[in-house]
Amino acid sequence: MDAFIPAQGDTVPGLIHDPSSCFAVADLRTVFDFAPFPGAPSGVYDAYVKQSVFPGCFANGLPASQARVLAATQRPLATSALADQSGVPAWQSIPSWAVVGTEDHVIPESDQVSMATNANARITKVDAPHLSMISDPDVVARVIIRAARASA
Repeated sequence: MDAFIPAQGDTVPGLIHDPSSCFAVADLRTVFDFAPFPGAPSGVYDAYVKQSVFPGCFANGLPASQARVLAATQRPLATSALADQSGVPAWQSIPSWAVVGTEDHVIPESDQVSMATNANARITKVDAPHLSMISDPDVVARVIIRAARASA
């Protein structure tokens, strides 16, 4: 479902190679608002995708009213997650599946396919934005059901 599929040692910024990603920017302050949170380590903040960026980045193709609600109700990402290196990936020991939104502006199709291929994942492409589970829930559900049946 339009996700990063890191190898061991990868970081989120290191997985975006396609310059069309809305996160392929020199200054993350152009796409995120940062807010302190209680108990955070020094220099770590909650990052929220800017309300003005969210609809075109995450929710392109969804109705504008739905995109605005999703932008307003998004969960933050701790900035430390952007620098943390991935541990041993589950895909090294279990079968993997990938739903690739071909209209994803967060993780462009080329980056998703590259990661999925590296993980030997079964790839299903869908004409959808990053939030394919919202725009095309039937496709995503079918992939989940196929994966569950294959693992049974």
